[in-house]
Amino acid sequence: MMMVLVVAINQPTPQEAIMPKQSTIKRARRDKKEGKAPSTQAGEFVREVIDDIRDGKHGARSTKQAIAIGLSMARRAGVKLPPPEKGTASEKARKQAKRELKRAEHGPVKASPKRARASRKALEKEGHAAASSTALSRQTKNAAKKRTAKERSAAAKKAARTRAQK
Repeated sequence: MMMVLVVAINQPTPQEAIMPKQSTIKRARRDKKEGKAPSTQAGEFVREVIDDIRDGKHGARSTKQAIAIGLSMARRAGVKLPPPEKGTASEKARKQAKRELKRAEHGPVKASPKRARASRKALEKEGHAAASSTALSRQTKNAAKKRTAKERSAAAKKAARTRAQK
């Protein structure tokens, strides 16, 4: 009689695919303590999603989707990130963001194993190109194009000020 041992390598549990890592939450809390903006705190969660895609834990249809997943995780973890403005995102996305903010007030709620498994399986079928440096660069340039020269200049000056403080 022959026995076969099957070992799953680098496969996250259904909960891991949705819940952020403790290290990410710690980094976001540190950012909050340092008085940084909610968008900066949320950036830690986006970074985690990008890293997960690069590690092959799951994929994303586009860089925009990867960013949206990260922002959603941030809201659920309690980052006070306001929902998107009217006209910038679909009504459905805005309502979902409001729900996530409200849910976070009562502490993080784990998704049911069935739901977590379904969302992970769906993401596993997506590609990994969304987290490539080329895709991220394209996304950044497109986001910058939507801002006026004045807004871009103000952001650059603010970045220079924060660099000078260190």
